[in-house]
Amino acid sequence: MDLNRSNILQCVPRRPDLKLVDLGCDDGVWTMQLAAQAGTTNVWGVEIVPERAAAAEQRGVRVARSDLAKPLPFADGSFDLLHANQVIEHVPDIDLFVSEIARVLRPRGRAILSTENGSSWVNIGASVLGWQIFSLTNVSAKRLGIGNPFALHRGERGDLPSWTHKTIFNFRGLKELCESYGLVDARILGAGYFPLPARLGTIDPRHAHFITLTASKQ
Repeated sequence: MDLNRSNILQCVPRRPDLKLVDLGCDDGVWTMQLAAQAGTTNVWGVEIVPERAAAAEQRGVRVARSDLAKPLPFADGSFDLLHANQVIEHVPDIDLFVSEIARVLRPRGRAILSTENGSSWVNIGASVLGWQIFSLTNVSAKRLGIGNPFALHRGERGDLPSWTHKTIFNFRGLKELCESYGLVDARILGAGYFPLPARLGTIDPRHAHFITLTASKQ
């Protein structure tokens, strides 16, 4: 995960006048790291969990307490940079989510989306065995780790239905979806290559466990 975050930071332009929004900003710790990388203090976030939103606000993030299953509470063309790390796999309406990303970005604004990769070798291996792929084991809040005996948190109960995984993308699928909504000139970085060293994912992003896409609005 540290290598994945390093990939994300590589995609952040350094612009003090940049207006940044972090979708699913949690407690704001990572959001403020993104802001520091950009050199900006104009930092916004969206977070649905009240205590997490409050923590982010204390760190200087202007938080909209909103559900990412609904339209974003911002005007058209509000932001220069939009970031969402490990979020797109949780939203119930992919088309709404990506269309809203395109709507709130300014022309030539940049989106950075990071998620798990359905084509990672560990997911391919699980599929060959007839198991649920690792990235889709947490599909139910009633019981985590469904369908895979080596899944993290197997047998535990989930905290919130909004944290379950709904859609897992592959390398090409994520790129083509974004292109469909006018997010072009995509570049995808990879991280994680279990059971081999994580850095191999930077060489072969198509089979890395995490993929980070950066694309610009037309």
